[in-house]
Amino acid sequence: MINQSGSKVDLAITMGDPASIGGEIILKALSRPSIHDRANITIIGSRSHLEKTYHHLQPFTSQELIHPDSLNIIEVDTPENIIWGKGNQETGKASFLYLENAIALTLNGQFEGIVTAPIAKSLWQSAGYDYPGQTEVLAQKSGREKFAMMFLGLSPYTNWVLRTILATTHIPLKTVSDNLNSSILDSKLELLIENLKQDFNLEKSTIAVAGLNPHSGEDGKLGIEEKEWLQDWLINAQKKYPQVKLIGLIPPDIMWIKPTQAWFRDGNIDTPDAFLALYHDQGLIPVKAMAFDQAVNTTVGLPFVRTSPDHGTAFDIAGQGVANPSSMLSAIEWAIALCYNRKQT
Repeated sequence: MINQSGSKVDLAITMGDPASIGGEIILKALSRPSIHDRANITIIGSRSHLEKTYHHLQPFTSQELIHPDSLNIIEVDTPENIIWGKGNQETGKASFLYLENAIALTLNGQFEGIVTAPIAKSLWQSAGYDYPGQTEVLAQKSGREKFAMMFLGLSPYTNWVLRTILATTHIPLKTVSDNLNSSILDSKLELLIENLKQDFNLEKSTIAVAGLNPHSGEDGKLGIEEKEWLQDWLINAQKKYPQVKLIGLIPPDIMWIKPTQAWFRDGNIDTPDAFLALYHDQGLIPVKAMAFDQAVNTTVGLPFVRTSPDHGTAFDIAGQGVANPSSMLSAIEWAIALCYNRKQT
């Protein structure tokens, strides 16, 4: 990761849906003293719920938990009678209010970054909040029209860093081709190039761009988008960004071979600095296959750092003490690293 030195960074962590594993993975991740050496952490949520979580889990979990008494917590209205694994309209509302408060406080200068625990999008809908996910709320309330989802992972085997950005996100597969266009790709590529410079000090980066269809369309035989406009877009983008090397359009089924080798075997092999996937599963199936416990979702284009574990609410195991905090820990570590780097630029 990025070198970290100087004063502590100020981070907010939202509690996520209180019926989920959010409280558990927060208490487990924050038991690491090294985090508190580098960051001032504030939880946006409920002290009483975290205390309930601690006392429920402490007798039988095999992993260490931090006691909520040692945490700084900003209270937000939270239902009292929460049953783990039984999310509902009220827990959905609470999780939205946690995020809303964290954004407002961060925009007001209280925090440099936000780490968001998982929420249930369907329960937001039940509570009357019509957003596809947390990313869109963060962008709207920050006044940013250009934003993107990027996924980061630090290999525990080779220390190679995986960076993948998505051109389209939470839309049905059958609508991807209709929604994808040059304007969207221009916006996502510009955000990616800026982010590689801002957060990773990569002035001259190499970016791999996936094709849309099998074999990248095979000259129109397996799909026409590459031949009709994607290849022309890539040529024009290369002219626009001469300092960046664009590789593509890479057939999606082979784009991830070298990254997989770099993740598991040899972090020094020649791989691009980042990968541009054209739709959700094209990017996230390989990311989660390689780095499910280490991958982190970060929102590119915001005026502050935002990271999140790359998994959902896991209602099926909530309250059982078996939730793995690795992705939450990675989200916190990445947030600290990215905040430190922004201080230096």
